[in-house]
Amino acid sequence: MNPEKAAQRAIFMATLAFAANFSVWTLYAVLGLELRSRLDLSMTEYGLLMAAPMLTGALLRFPAGILSERYSGYWLYVGQMLFLIPFLFLLPLARTFNDYLLFGFALGVSGVSFTVGIRYISNWFTRDRQGFAMGVFGSGNAGAAITLVLAPIISQQLGWQWVGPAFGGGMILMIVLFMLFAPRDAAIPASQSTGSDFHILKSLRIWRFGLYYYFVFGSFLALLMWLPHYFTRAYGLDNQSAFLLTLLFVGISSSVRALGGWFADRYGGRSVNWWVFWVCLVCLFFLSYPPTQMSIQGVERVVHLKLEISVGVFTVLLLVIGIAQGFGRASVYKTLHEYYPNHMGL
Repeated sequence: MNPEKAAQRAIFMATLAFAANFSVWTLYAVLGLELRSRLDLSMTEYGLLMAAPMLTGALLRFPAGILSERYSGYWLYVGQMLFLIPFLFLLPLARTFNDYLLFGFALGVSGVSFTVGIRYISNWFTRDRQGFAMGVFGSGNAGAAITLVLAPIISQQLGWQWVGPAFGGGMILMIVLFMLFAPRDAAIPASQSTGSDFHILKSLRIWRFGLYYYFVFGSFLALLMWLPHYFTRAYGLDNQSAFLLTLLFVGISSSVRALGGWFADRYGGRSVNWWVFWVCLVCLFFLSYPPTQMSIQGVERVVHLKLEISVGVFTVLLLVIGIAQGFGRASVYKTLHEYYPNHMGL
């Protein structure tokens, strides 16, 4: 197969698979609202339920990165998706909070798809195209939109117990498509698959990059998981409106990631990173300002002022943060590749 054509097919199928995995990873964002009322969860229990898949998805990225330095990303991708299928089909059997917590930990394996996918696609593109390639791949974050759209529809039409099996069927279809159309990745040179590579973890730089990504991706993930709950509790919106506004945030933030990669290729990942942080800092200042009431004693009367963030202003500021974070998720990985081009998995 022509190398350019193989690269295009690789990034298309890897992005599609990442979107499918991301839809599973964020499944509790929708199911959580149903489970909160059905199981009468406290806020602490609700938070733990949302955090369960995020925790395993994050912690398992490190061993997944080690494996991706030694084995084919193609087969690791297939194996990771196969692991999820039984848990999705068995999800309706869960009854208690502890059951759903355990299933959440298992479904969190979908989160390691990003590490495997990054390693898989990095073999297909030259250094000057890495930012754009990773930006395109990262737009698979839009898989959360699949969950926000399809899960409520399945729940309304068939019952919320069918959400897991429906997504399990979709994952089977994704595996078949991936095995049919995704090209096998290039062999990993022996010099890149040895334990000596662990020395990079002694560098403060790699942990600083992790801190950058904690903000541009970790907080993005936390927002999309918590926004449906926040919109319903803080602003009194119904579930459908809360899901639509969350979908808007996720869709815009994910769709600009490829553009952020292009900017990082053109102007450098470091420059884009700093612009992202400053834009978010300004928006977060206004979002953190508490509702304020003030009375001013005039000559003839008392003037009462009330300042608070309306749902419209809140959503606009949130979307600006989402766009900035979309740029940042691409630029951080562009910066990573500039320093560690042969160790993207680890």
